[in-house]
Amino acid sequence: MCGICGIISFDNSTIDEKILVQMRDEMKHRGPDDEGIFINPEGKVGFGFRRLAIIDLSPVANQPMSNHDKSVWIVFNGEIYNHLEVRKELEQKGYKYKSRSDTETIIYAYEEYGIDFIHKLNGMFAIAIWDEREKLFIAYRDRIGKKPFYYTFQNGKFIFASEIKSILKTPYVKKEINLNSLSHYLTFLIPPSPDTMFEGIKKLPPGHRLIINQSGEIKIEEYYDVLNSDNEVLEMDETVIKQNIVKLLRQAIKDRMISDVPFGVFLSGGIDSSTNVALMAELMDRPVDTFSIGFKDFPYNNEFEYARKVAQVFKTNHHEIQIDAKDALEFFPKLVYHQDEPLADPVCIPLFFVSKLARDNGTIVVQVGEGSDEEFAGYPWMLRELKLSKLNQNLFKNFPSIFKSALYSITKKLWEDEGKLLELDYIRRIKDNQSIYWGGAVNFTLEHKKKLLLQDLNNSYEKINSIYQKYFSKSKVNDLLRQMIYLEFKNRLPELLLMRVDKMSMATSVEARVPFLDYRLVEYSFKINSQIKIKNNTTKYILKKAVEGIIPNEIIYRKKQGFAAPMNYWLKNELAKFTEHYLINSKIHKLNLFNKDFIKFLIASPLSDRYDFVQNTWNLLNLFMWYDYWFEEKLID
Repeated sequence: MCGICGIISFDNSTIDEKILVQMRDEMKHRGPDDEGIFINPEGKVGFGFRRLAIIDLSPVANQPMSNHDKSVWIVFNGEIYNHLEVRKELEQKGYKYKSRSDTETIIYAYEEYGIDFIHKLNGMFAIAIWDEREKLFIAYRDRIGKKPFYYTFQNGKFIFASEIKSILKTPYVKKEINLNSLSHYLTFLIPPSPDTMFEGIKKLPPGHRLIINQSGEIKIEEYYDVLNSDNEVLEMDETVIKQNIVKLLRQAIKDRMISDVPFGVFLSGGIDSSTNVALMAELMDRPVDTFSIGFKDFPYNNEFEYARKVAQVFKTNHHEIQIDAKDALEFFPKLVYHQDEPLADPVCIPLFFVSKLARDNGTIVVQVGEGSDEEFAGYPWMLRELKLSKLNQNLFKNFPSIFKSALYSITKKLWEDEGKLLELDYIRRIKDNQSIYWGGAVNFTLEHKKKLLLQDLNNSYEKINSIYQKYFSKSKVNDLLRQMIYLEFKNRLPELLLMRVDKMSMATSVEARVPFLDYRLVEYSFKINSQIKIKNNTTKYILKKAVEGIIPNEIIYRKKQGFAAPMNYWLKNELAKFTEHYLINSKIHKLNLFNKDFIKFLIASPLSDRYDFVQNTWNLLNLFMWYDYWFEEKLID
């Protein structure tokens, strides 16, 4: 795991090594172990690299790395779990290795198979390759989107990096806010790819590659989509499904144990992290290192009881840490720095501290449970949204428009003044013939934005609708839950959940690996009939059945709690004064975007206990702190 960056000059100037070094060293937290620079003979292409040494700790595995005749150069962030298998194949074809690293395998795979070599790899990655012979640059982001790849083309320079802050270290980039992305952020908690909150800076979508020729022409292609492997046959045999899930998950966890440094597991005590621990313990001759976090000032939010139970059952080497609102407040400047662009998920806070706990105890690699709830439908709100979507499809969809408009008008009068804007927006979606389900992290709806914003910004539904249309173009299976899961894999999962894991773990120089998102397991999960994912009103039904006998039933069938910071408590207590002061006085208000009266209503509303009001408040606080940090150069006092 590393930090990568680079510049390709398409004007008359050559690469300034000092600027490249500044870009590289802005990401020292991503790679404290080593560093490297490459500039091609013409001075037109430059790569920078910070190394977190995981596989082959020797200097010979450092990057930027080249092939034997130095005609192909690479910087690469991530891990290739099957690199030894691919290496064996390449060695049989005559390739001679100088290291044990997975990076060298990528180079030779590119030489042997061309740009489609990527299909040979199983891993998480952001890869940048310069082919000196062809004068061709190629970049890849992994299939699911576990690793980020940011880029921009400004003032004759193509610039890329693992983090936006690295790009901003160059003098070629003008720093401007992207208002379309801001609007999407308010709705989805993140700016969806390919845009970011910085105008002109983009992120490569998951499963895509970017190609630039010597004329500076950019071509972006999708090389992978989970539905590309879809044979439209949805498996119903529960016994077969359970066996296959465990088989695939056991292999995914085994593959992610490849490491030359200590590794462990983030353990919440839920089904996903507990299964990670159980299956890892089967493969180890020493105790698994496990790490859990709780909250000093809100013990009701803690899951220590269940995490300790799992640690006891599997005899792990268990570590715990507790934080409080004071720790969160002191962390806020680092939070907005490491996020790059706002990610309005308060889980970022405990994620940082549990990652730091692992690093402080000498663990460099951890396995995490992200993705399981998406692919196996584990969230209670998925059941609610599925029922609403079916109701809309089977009942309201055929109602006359005049009836739906009347229903909206009536509910608007009843609910608007009570602050029931989320509920009202569901009625509006029915009226406007829109999909009910917009994603698992929808926050400021159109009804909210009518009151919050002083300017008309873009309609976020168009982003959602484009993903649904892509589903329909690739799949003939008219399955509402499957469509919902596909939407999660195209927006919230890569750009919020996986991005938060990458940013917060790498902030502490820790690599996080995600076994539930092994692409083979993901592809299989998409072939499971939705009736087996949610059955008898039980979410995650088939995964729960699959892991019976592997982890205790007490863990499998306990009420889902979710890994989260107690924002509903903090924002009304220890952080209340800070929050109110910041939301009213942030310098973002000079943009004349936000209605302060509605912000005051959010803060003071008796509905402030509701999830959406808490999330509304955190959404704005995160955004306002981000703006002041990056555009005003400090948080306000």
